[in-house]
Amino acid sequence: MNLIKKIKPGRIIVLGFLIVILLGTILLMLPISINEGENVSFIDALFTSTSAVCVTGLIAIDTADTFTVFGRTVVALLIQIGGLGVTSVGVGFIMLLKKKIGIKERTLIKESMNLDSLKGVVKLVKSILIMTLIFESIGVILSYIVFSKDYAPLDALGISLFHSIAAFNNSGFDILGGLQNLIPYQSNVILNLTTCGLIIFGGIGFLVIKEIIEVRSFKKFTLHTKIVLIMTGILLVVGTILLKLTENISWLGAFFFSTSARTAGFSTYPLSNFTNAGLFVLIILMFIGASPGSTGGGIKTTTLFTLNKSIYSTSTNKHCTAFKRKIPLGVILKAFNVTILALFVICIGTFILSILEPNYTFMQLLFEVTSAFGTVGLSTGITPDLSALSKFIISLIMFIGRLGPMTIATIWSFKKPSDACYSEETVIIG
Repeated sequence: MNLIKKIKPGRIIVLGFLIVILLGTILLMLPISINEGENVSFIDALFTSTSAVCVTGLIAIDTADTFTVFGRTVVALLIQIGGLGVTSVGVGFIMLLKKKIGIKERTLIKESMNLDSLKGVVKLVKSILIMTLIFESIGVILSYIVFSKDYAPLDALGISLFHSIAAFNNSGFDILGGLQNLIPYQSNVILNLTTCGLIIFGGIGFLVIKEIIEVRSFKKFTLHTKIVLIMTGILLVVGTILLKLTENISWLGAFFFSTSARTAGFSTYPLSNFTNAGLFVLIILMFIGASPGSTGGGIKTTTLFTLNKSIYSTSTNKHCTAFKRKIPLGVILKAFNVTILALFVICIGTFILSILEPNYTFMQLLFEVTSAFGTVGLSTGITPDLSALSKFIISLIMFIGRLGPMTIATIWSFKKPSDACYSEETVIIG
């Protein structure tokens, strides 16, 4: 117990995710989890578990065709744990047992959700659990209206529950079978809009949802909430227009992909038919991702906003401001660090896969790696045919993408920074 107390919060979070992934891998390899006649290798079980916990949705084996009801339930639980966060789920159990939430647990929540202080973290966890239950319940009801027309009542309920959990947690898993995702429902307005609604609310972050419910006035929103809402709206509109211009799909399909590409991973059209221009638009959206404190990945909408504002302020020799507020230098530096680390991971990952998988095009591999890092789940269809080593690398990238490159980078810090520093000397830039 004393050893655990000495471990830094960032490392505990990483360790927690690793433990859940390994437990999920073991459960998915049990005979009770696998359909008769199917075979699941360790790497495929690990890949599936990682994809579920990291709320990605990339699949090496079809979830419905391979796994039994028990196996699919395990996948759904892994998605739920991954979406809420291991620490939030753990604290939720502690609250159910009516035990005291200590400083260590509060610190873990603060670190996992990138909060500024410990104030109100327990109330926040309660709000998160309640909001998740409400949104997913609404999703189940609306999805059931659609699926009940094509499936028996019990099957429709199971599919609706799984779909709602996957959509709200921004994970592109489906249990319709045949690797078809939501293509059979590409024209179904109810399912498309329900899925998009769950993805959007799951992707803007629990803090933003809480503030919208409590404050209800854009002028009184915090700077964070204003940025998230504006950037989300802009990306949805711009993404929809660009996808409609580059691909032969409906406006509903373009809006769906513009929403899904920002870390959800559901698809209503086969991506193998997309042009390079359309795939590149999706890559950009996947790289940007959702918002901080959400179930999504990517560099985040606030990071992109801060980068743009910083570049503009530097070029115009002005302070970096937004909505009559100055953005701190520390935030700007963090935005650049996150972006550079993200690009580094994607570039290295794509380079390695280009060596291991020479039969695929550069665009296919870049798309796959970006989808993994952004915890999206969209694929051009190459995932099941990747080699075992390539699947392991994609799993590692999903893990980094879910926890964030900054979190992974800081776990290697063992010493406290010294107050002493060297004298300054300028460096020519540009």
